[in-house]
Amino acid sequence: MVKIANYRQHNNSEGKPFFTLELQGGLELVKSNSTGKFYATVRTTSVSTTFDETTCVAMVGQELPGNIQKIECEPYEYVVPSTGEKVELTYSWTYVPE
Repeated sequence: MVKIANYRQHNNSEGKPFFTLELQGGLELVKSNSTGKFYATVRTTSVSTTFDETTCVAMVGQELPGNIQKIECEPYEYVVPSTGEKVELTYSWTYVPE
């Protein structure tokens, strides 16, 4: 199960607004490659919607069957928010329904 954690407004290429829902998976404990210690994390992703803002607000907190999985993709550049470091990634996280 994944939970709808939030929503965000964006603009398409024509400048028209649309909304995405932010999905959040369950708690996972992951072992750090650098320290060997475990840390808690959750997988997150977003999905586009045809909803208006009122509907998005109503959806927050609901659960959906499925999970968030790591998938391979074309390489892209990502800036780590906490450090500003630029890294190249070859995967993304996506929602996979049951």
